[in-house]
Amino acid sequence: LIMFLCFFKECSKKTKTDDQENVSADAPSPAQENGEKGEFHKLADAKIFLSDCLACDSCVTAEEGVQLSQQNAKDFFRVLNLNKKCDTSKHKVLVVSVCPQSLPYFAAKFNLSVTDASRRLCGFLKSLGVHYVFDTTIAADFSILESQKEFVRRYRQHSEEERTLPMLTSACPGWVRYAERVLGRPITAHLCTAKSPQQVMGSLVKDYFARQQNLSPEKIFHVIVAPCYDKKLEALQESLPPALHGSRGADCVLTSGERWCTPVITATQEAAARESLEPGRQRLQRDKIAPLDSSLGGGGEIAQIMEQGDLSVRDAAVDTLFGDLKEDKVTRHDGASSDGHLAHIFRHAAKELFNEDVEEVTYRALRNKDFQEVTLEKNGEVVLRFAAAYGFRNIQNMILKLKKGKFPFHFVEVLACAGGCLNGRGQAQTPDGHADKALLRQMEGIYADIPVRRPESSAHVQELYQEWLEGINSPKAREVLHTTYQSQERGAHSLDIKW
Repeated sequence: LIMFLCFFKECSKKTKTDDQENVSADAPSPAQENGEKGEFHKLADAKIFLSDCLACDSCVTAEEGVQLSQQNAKDFFRVLNLNKKCDTSKHKVLVVSVCPQSLPYFAAKFNLSVTDASRRLCGFLKSLGVHYVFDTTIAADFSILESQKEFVRRYRQHSEEERTLPMLTSACPGWVRYAERVLGRPITAHLCTAKSPQQVMGSLVKDYFARQQNLSPEKIFHVIVAPCYDKKLEALQESLPPALHGSRGADCVLTSGERWCTPVITATQEAAARESLEPGRQRLQRDKIAPLDSSLGGGGEIAQIMEQGDLSVRDAAVDTLFGDLKEDKVTRHDGASSDGHLAHIFRHAAKELFNEDVEEVTYRALRNKDFQEVTLEKNGEVVLRFAAAYGFRNIQNMILKLKKGKFPFHFVEVLACAGGCLNGRGQAQTPDGHADKALLRQMEGIYADIPVRRPESSAHVQELYQEWLEGINSPKAREVLHTTYQSQERGAHSLDIKW
């Protein structure tokens, strides 16, 4: 969820728009607004409202407000329409990457298994004209693996003179923005430098995948489907790596609950009727969320097809690239509602630092269910003390104790949303803007049943370290997978928030 407390400037988003994000089925498409006949319905712009705000120092700037207003389904459908109308030289390859915490929402919302939900979502997107649908789990693999190495290094370097601990996760863009804009140093010094899964996914798509397909990054329009609105701001704020030639890793972020996805089930249920009229769309029923490592085999097919301008051939080639997919299973990392940084880093640290094998990570609730700890004891002494702090009340308490030197943890998985990523404000919300608790409980059960895959088990990730990043600890790996943080010195009042 988006986090802004307006300490210094008047909030620029005080009131909601009249449409309240409702969509009219008869509304014209973006192309129709320009006098053209479009194929897709108009959707309301994504907005940032005061009710979505939690914490920052100066609210959204006017420039950010304009950019955020463009992070919506209208921009997505604009590109889809252009691909159907404009000269082929201006066509873009559309790639959609789906966060694993979004799939349980679709499964619960439409009473499907998570595998069936992923298939239907992918089929719907392909029927619109999307070329590739990826799962961001592979990006989280890189983020977790880099975080594991950084924690071990910090643990060994930590001393009274050089206080490198606790290490605070950096996967949640809302929390990172709060740390940068409000807390400043020395808190940002504790942030893990590993990039978030969304940032890594942007580099995978716009750098590695683009080169595999002989495409320039700007020829790809990359859409992220995520559970929270903070991902929209992250897409705008991320730095532009030199390899992307000024192109952003994510061009558009759509939350799971935005109205772009309403036709998913209907479109799929009507596929049988359409197949008799559209033979080229017969793939709709068999498509599924495709892991990134299943669709990077050949090189240059899409570039060649775009030059030919034959859309029917393009569809056939995309089918061929996905036809080699053998695995028919959605997987996740070991986290109750997150990307699993805590559990995986805890296991790695226990083995690397103390030669202890930890199979089951046991959580113990402290202040509340959103503040939990995990410990490792050796010879009667606690040698590792990890915590999960979700929601800003717990984050604020953590920061206050850290400032006072009374925070005993070595590592904290920090998420801005109470309840974790599954409870992001971009999904599982009632029409009046409150959390849909019944739906959230169903989503938690679905997410818990998804098989867990450890990041170390992915042979393709290890191959990518060598083929893409020139080695696990190479300068290129450091450049692509790590970041630096801005920090602004603020007065003590930024910590005096009453919750």
